[in-house]
Amino acid sequence: MNRFRQALTLFFDYFKIGLFTFGGGYAMLSLIEKTFVEKRKLITEEEFLDITTIAESTPGVIAINSATYIGYKALGFIGSLLSTVAVSLPSFLIILLISIFYESFSEIAVIQHILKGLSIAIIFLIFRAGLNLFKIEKKNVITLIITSLAFISVLIIKYFRLSFSTIYIILIGGFITLLSYLIRLLIERRKKK
Repeated sequence: MNRFRQALTLFFDYFKIGLFTFGGGYAMLSLIEKTFVEKRKLITEEEFLDITTIAESTPGVIAINSATYIGYKALGFIGSLLSTVAVSLPSFLIILLISIFYESFSEIAVIQHILKGLSIAIIFLIFRAGLNLFKIEKKNVITLIITSLAFISVLIIKYFRLSFSTIYIILIGGFITLLSYLIRLLIERRKKK
C-alpha cells in the first residue's frame, strides 16, 4: 500500500506540474525543484543540478528527462513511467484542445490578453529556474566567466538577430570547462612531482 501511495503522489505531483506550468521545460524546473528537493526531499540540490545538466544534454524535453530520472530514483521503472506520462499528459491534452478550437480561440480578445500575460509569467519562471541553478552551482572563476560570457552572447545574438545556434554556446562552455579541468589536472600532477 505504501508503494501504491508513493506512486499516486508521484503521478499527481508531476501531473500538477505539467498542468499548471506554462512555458515548457525550463519553466517547470523551479516547480520540480520546489516539489522534489524542498518538499518531498526525493533528491538533493546537487542531484537536481546533475539531473538538470544531464537532462539538458540528452535529446528530449528537459522536464520529461528530469521527470523520468526522478521517477526512476523514487520507484524504479514504474516511477519513471508514471512521472513521464504525468508530466506529458496535461500538455498533450491542452494542445489537443487548442488545436481543435484554435480558430475560434484566436479571435477572442480576452484569450489574446491572457496569452500575453502568460508569456510575461513564463519569462519570470525561466529566469527563476536559471537563478536557482546558478545558486546551486559551485562557483569559481571559470564558471563565473562562462556564465557571464554565455549570458552576454545570448543577449547579443538575440538583440542583433544573428543566426548563431545556442548549441554552440553550450559546446563552447563545455570545451572551456574541459580545458580548464585538464590544465588544473596538469598543474596538480606537476606539483606532485
